[in-house]
Amino acid sequence: MGSSRDDSATDGDKSTGNRRRPDSNSNLYSDGEKVLAYHGPRIYEAKVQKAEIRKNEWKYFVHYLGWSKNWDEWVGVDRLMKYTEENIVKQQALDKKQGVDKNSKSGRSTQTKPKVSSGAKGKKRKSDSSTEKENASIEKPVKIQIPSALKKQLVDDWEYVNHQDKLVKLPRSPNVDDVLAKYLEYRSKKDGMMTDAVGEILKGLRCYFDRALPVILLYNKERKQYHELVTDNISPSTIYGAEHLLRLFVKLPELLPYVNIEEDLATRLQQKFLDFLKFLQKNQSSFFISSYDGSKVSDSSATRGKMTQE
Repeated sequence: MGSSRDDSATDGDKSTGNRRRPDSNSNLYSDGEKVLAYHGPRIYEAKVQKAEIRKNEWKYFVHYLGWSKNWDEWVGVDRLMKYTEENIVKQQALDKKQGVDKNSKSGRSTQTKPKVSSGAKGKKRKSDSSTEKENASIEKPVKIQIPSALKKQLVDDWEYVNHQDKLVKLPRSPNVDDVLAKYLEYRSKKDGMMTDAVGEILKGLRCYFDRALPVILLYNKERKQYHELVTDNISPSTIYGAEHLLRLFVKLPELLPYVNIEEDLATRLQQKFLDFLKFLQKNQSSFFISSYDGSKVSDSSATRGKMTQE
């Protein structure tokens, strides 16, 4: 179960934490307005698609910027904040806090109970069986066991960027696409055939990586580098390598419950992910760089990064 701190940050019915709960009769956000929205323990940029009064309260249908429409959802006013400099700083501070917690626990995410299940505790909003099944599955997210050598890789990765002001030199070779292709080749030789299932999983991982990288996989000090290199229709998977791909596996337990996958499929995915991580570990010396580049973070950007994360 998540800690009480996580619950208070995500459950608007029990507590709004530091968020002010406005008068439910007032409409604070207009259609098309860019906002900041709580999603799990983090805050993301979103856009209000439409607003309606439901059970005497304003509800907003939001789209998370940079994510598929499958993630669009109705949220209450307690989940939204105005897009202001003050709230952006709050967002960045929360990103830093979650990142530190994640690595201090050897790569294990602090979020074990997504926001959508919090309302089922104490108050029963819906009684239909489909909702109960959904909440039950969300209470049991896909667990991904990261090998100990890769856990150390994650901790060192965080230390290089956030404490030593060093970045991964980009573009990487091999990049994410290369790593995925090498794994597919490895599995095909080991299984004696080309398996469509593995290919589909790898396509999904690539899609998740490209979408998730700018939203939840980068540290603040890496954003300037990202905007300089990932332009037009360039896919991050062609620029970044195993260092950033590994970060995705820390976040997948948070992301996968929202896809509404069946339990048996979740188990199979868990096994496939573990096999892929063992492949990364086996090839750690060739897939991961041994040292980061300290020349890419200037004094000014490093100072700015520290200020925005405090």
